[in-house]
Amino acid sequence: MDVTVVWAAIIALGLFLYVVLDGFDLGIGIVFPFFPDERERDLMMNTVAPVWDGNETWLVLGGASLFAVFPVVYSTVLSALYLPLVFMLMCLIFRGVSFEIRAKAKRTKPMWDLAFIGGSTGAAFFQGIALGAFLQGIPVENGQFAGDAFGWLTPFSLLTGLGLVATYALLGACWLVAKTEGDLQRRLHRVVWPLTLVLLAFIAMVSVWTPLQDPNMAARWFDSGLFYRLLPAPFLVAVCAVVMYRAVHGQHHTTPFLIALTLVLLGYAGLLVSLWPYAIPSTLTVWEAAAPRSSQTFTLAGAAVILPIILGYTILGYWVFRGKVRHGDAHYH
Repeated sequence: MDVTVVWAAIIALGLFLYVVLDGFDLGIGIVFPFFPDERERDLMMNTVAPVWDGNETWLVLGGASLFAVFPVVYSTVLSALYLPLVFMLMCLIFRGVSFEIRAKAKRTKPMWDLAFIGGSTGAAFFQGIALGAFLQGIPVENGQFAGDAFGWLTPFSLLTGLGLVATYALLGACWLVAKTEGDLQRRLHRVVWPLTLVLLAFIAMVSVWTPLQDPNMAARWFDSGLFYRLLPAPFLVAVCAVVMYRAVHGQHHTTPFLIALTLVLLGYAGLLVSLWPYAIPSTLTVWEAAAPRSSQTFTLAGAAVILPIILGYTILGYWVFRGKVRHGDAHYH
């Protein structure tokens, strides 16, 4: 068994679950400005109140796993992306504080609404910037970051930052469609299709720009036969768009969220296929960046215990709080 590949799969799964689970509750904050009514905002926050903090467990797991198994990637990526990651954490802190205080605030409630909106949007934006900077490649010499402090700030990373904001906004709107009813749900349906179109535009732009900004990535796409293996992806994205259009106009409840998840999965799978087998694009493979096999095996034993626990309480939390959220239900405290 190749332990390095197993660990790469675990980290990839953890990051995907973070994007999906924390993505839709960040997305709620991003779509907040479209719904200024205070009671509706209370209801929207109550849809994720029992589970939002547990969603961030996957971010912690990914960071800890990277530190333990791919220490070169951990040190290099943190050095290269220190500023956007710090900004992201600051936004998550503001957002978390607003979650705790907003439910109890009276006079200052609008201020905490702004903190929730800004924290959610900022966290998504800086995550996207970090992704774009990572895809562009990180200069490494002698196992250390060899770039400058603002190398992450490029037009491509700004594009991916805005693209992730659009992705999370769509996930959040679709989650709210599944969890609400009545007039609020109808107005949420009207938001979903424009957000889908925006996301599709970002998918197209990033798909075209990615090989153009990296010759090594372009060679991998077009010279290795990978391009032909990825050809079904645009077709599947188009199918998802058609199904989403019908689901929105048919006022479906859960189908939009499932389609949004499928779009995220397709984009994530394409990203992984494009990067493999590199841990740092065009610089280090996963095997070159990995810790000694003994360290990987030791930590894998711990992961075999902790992963089922995290998955178990995540599934249990969503199962217990399944169904619609209505005005008058217990509020978050």
